[in-house]
Amino acid sequence: MHSNVLTNSNDIVSYNKGKIFNGDVLLSLTRTNVPFPCDCIGGEFLGHVFQYSAVAGDTYDTIAMKSYSNLTTVEFLKRFNSYDPNHIPVNAKVNVTVNCSCGNSLVSKDYGLFTTYPLRPGNNLQELSKETNIDAKLLQSYNPDVNFSQESGIVFIPGRGLARGAAVGISIAATCGLVLLIICIYDRYFRKKEGEKLKLPTEDSIGLSTEDGTGMFSCRIFLPRHNPPLPRNMGEFPSTFLESKFNSLRNMIKLADFSSLFRGEGSRSGEYETSGSSGHAVGLTGIMVAKSLEFSYQELAKATNNFSLDNKIGQGGFGTVYYAELRGEKTAIKKMDVQASSEFLAELKVRLIGYCVEGSLFLVYEYIDNGNLGQYLHGKGRDPLPWSTRLQIALDAARGLEYIHEHTVPLYIHRDVKSANILIDKNLRGKVADFGLTKLIEVGNSSFHTRLVGTFGYMPPEYAQYGDISSKIDVYAFGVVLYELISAKSAILKTGETVSESKKGLVTLFEDALNQINPLEALRKLVDPRLGDNYPIESVLKISQVGRACTRDNPLLRPNMKSIVVALMTLSSSNSHKSTLR
Repeated sequence: MHSNVLTNSNDIVSYNKGKIFNGDVLLSLTRTNVPFPCDCIGGEFLGHVFQYSAVAGDTYDTIAMKSYSNLTTVEFLKRFNSYDPNHIPVNAKVNVTVNCSCGNSLVSKDYGLFTTYPLRPGNNLQELSKETNIDAKLLQSYNPDVNFSQESGIVFIPGRGLARGAAVGISIAATCGLVLLIICIYDRYFRKKEGEKLKLPTEDSIGLSTEDGTGMFSCRIFLPRHNPPLPRNMGEFPSTFLESKFNSLRNMIKLADFSSLFRGEGSRSGEYETSGSSGHAVGLTGIMVAKSLEFSYQELAKATNNFSLDNKIGQGGFGTVYYAELRGEKTAIKKMDVQASSEFLAELKVRLIGYCVEGSLFLVYEYIDNGNLGQYLHGKGRDPLPWSTRLQIALDAARGLEYIHEHTVPLYIHRDVKSANILIDKNLRGKVADFGLTKLIEVGNSSFHTRLVGTFGYMPPEYAQYGDISSKIDVYAFGVVLYELISAKSAILKTGETVSESKKGLVTLFEDALNQINPLEALRKLVDPRLGDNYPIESVLKISQVGRACTRDNPLLRPNMKSIVVALMTLSSSNSHKSTLR
């Protein structure tokens, strides 16, 4: 059994005081608490996916009934695996999904602990109430769909623990003596309450979670929305259509200051302050979408020399980008292609200054003239970015992605996260760029199929092979960017690298290094040589571990951007207080 929480036997001993005194000795049929995170699986239900290494003779039935003590089902095993149910290869990695609970505040807010309990013969409602010392009506309220008279299935048993507002659970498989401890904190527990400081995890808790993990594990249930995705429009954009869609966008994010947002200038994850700036003078700290200016086509054409090739500075997703000076400010104007009708709402990459809807859709952004992260890492003629700056840029980019994944309605997916799409401003802060490939999705849709776009080297297996779309494709690509920040190597290694490396991608290189007996020495060989010894190797290791979590083959096992932001915030904070290793 593999869990992201456990690091050694002492962890198990600490959760079983009075029952286990020696981590090397475990008596048969001893109920054992094993901690693991309670995640939101595919936006559908709460649970956790373990990785089980199959042994000879294993079938889905034996794994569910014996190895996992009826904590999972054959149906779950079939859903999350592709093996023959009765002929599983030896040492095959089997995804084992176990349900868990975060409770129900509508029933009661007094209970913080919840036990996932597989019913067995003799465990009817009254007997279970007597055994657990929990009122029968309360048990039934937390399990409205359970028929206790069948004496089978899984129930959630409330218990007291932690502070109010936090829900933590214990999962007990009584039939074979296995107890799984589920830690699951409500999302609101981590949000800053008025007058309180942000609760951050300790440095040692970095990399322990797969969903909203912050040492203790936040869970969130994504509820389906009633508004469907915008239909694809293959014709011209009617002006009224563009204006109505832009007004919807304006209303949707009128409280967000995108300038501070994508630079990561908020004091905490998930909450961003608004700067009420207006006008168009140089030096603005940000223009809110609600105050964006409407430009005429003539003004944009004049500023770009009639959209001449001399002013063209790039070909982004679904549009061409031109440089222009508008009303005294450097800008980048993106002329959207007609195919982008359902996707332009997510084009807010940096500070949006204004728009034009005459004939085509034009979006006017601030111009970032300091290049992109890829140029700093892979180009020549630039000073190497210090390690602390690399950490900050990673955090800036993570915050931008977290916002579009979790704080917009509806939610967005970038689909082309890469170092070349992270702009660097004059203060060496990162800004997520080029949202042109973003696909509009409903909150209730965990994944769907679409045409393949993006950049090879950053695409996860499920997207490159099957075109499956979810927010986890951005997470995978962000993990590759983390590896780039460490090594300054390209995602796909070119013919300038060593012979042994030329056959491998960046993800494989770091995976091999982390699997070494001495991963620190292996990682030193991958660190950007321009850094010399001016980096803390422990910080490199932790960033590598975050990157590894992001680039797991199974998208269900990847963390989401919120947990990544929290991890990077902690690393960035600890890095500033440590002396560099030489």
